[in-house]
Amino acid sequence: MNRLAWGVGLTTPMSYLRTYGPRADPVTGLTWGLTILSLAVIAIVTGLVLAGVLLRGRRASAAALAAPAERGASGLAWISIGLGLTVVTLVGALIWTMQALAMVDSPLTPPHLTLEITSHQWWWEARYPGGPGQSFATANEIHIPVGQPVMLKLAAADVIHSFWVPSLTGKTDMIPGRVNIAWLQADRPGVYRGTCGEYCGVQHAHMALFVIAQPPADFEAWRRAQTQPAAGGLAPDAGQGAAVFAARCASCHTVRGSPAHGADGPDLTHLMSRTTLAAGALPNTIGALMGWIANPQALKPGARMPATYLSGPQLAQLRAYLETLR
Repeated sequence: MNRLAWGVGLTTPMSYLRTYGPRADPVTGLTWGLTILSLAVIAIVTGLVLAGVLLRGRRASAAALAAPAERGASGLAWISIGLGLTVVTLVGALIWTMQALAMVDSPLTPPHLTLEITSHQWWWEARYPGGPGQSFATANEIHIPVGQPVMLKLAAADVIHSFWVPSLTGKTDMIPGRVNIAWLQADRPGVYRGTCGEYCGVQHAHMALFVIAQPPADFEAWRRAQTQPAAGGLAPDAGQGAAVFAARCASCHTVRGSPAHGADGPDLTHLMSRTTLAAGALPNTIGALMGWIANPQALKPGARMPATYLSGPQLAQLRAYLETLR
């Protein structure tokens, strides 16, 4: 089954009104509370205005309506009551807002995992720092352990972007030359869709990311697998495809354990373990992958990846090689 159908990823892919972690829950509660409060104020004011119009219209004579307005004790009482209720409501809303801001400012426990997220036009790079042989990079999918806070160091490689996973965290701008800090935590397993929240160019709408929250044991297994280099001992077709990759793709992409060490495009060491291509624009199927390689501009106009102009046999060889990158 496609992992993007897990849990909450199917029902609420981009909802900020149902959240699943302590970085987003206080803001969601505040949003619902202030919305309900605002609707209540509108209902009360509307009801009082209608009541005043209807009652005065029934009771008042033509002479009374023509008389000059006078300030009476009953009017002052209404004003005093309304002012008092308004002050109490606004002060309560202010206190609630400050409490929510304090709760989402930093996690209750120190994060054991810090990720470096870099935004590009138009894809996401996620780097997992570690000791020798333990660091690696992936693209457009961020795996995290359930129930643990994760610190994010957010940077932009080209223009201003904004990191936004509404079910887990609010927006944080990503500005070239600056590192902004955010954090998130998922309290239940699932796939949480995110996106760029700041217009960043022609393919802004096709710049999705997925936060995949896994039980800690599953996350550690995934992390160990990601630290491994690409498989060796390739079959003849795959070996020829590796040569095609080195000649035509290695200047932009990295495959650890091979001569490919390009830094302009996503790390492809474990390409086939991902669920989407082109930052969520395409499913990661062989057909979509070959179409993307052959002519990316037809599928995502403006993408930084150029057409490769490979022959049919070269595409077949490259396909055999890419299928080994799991």
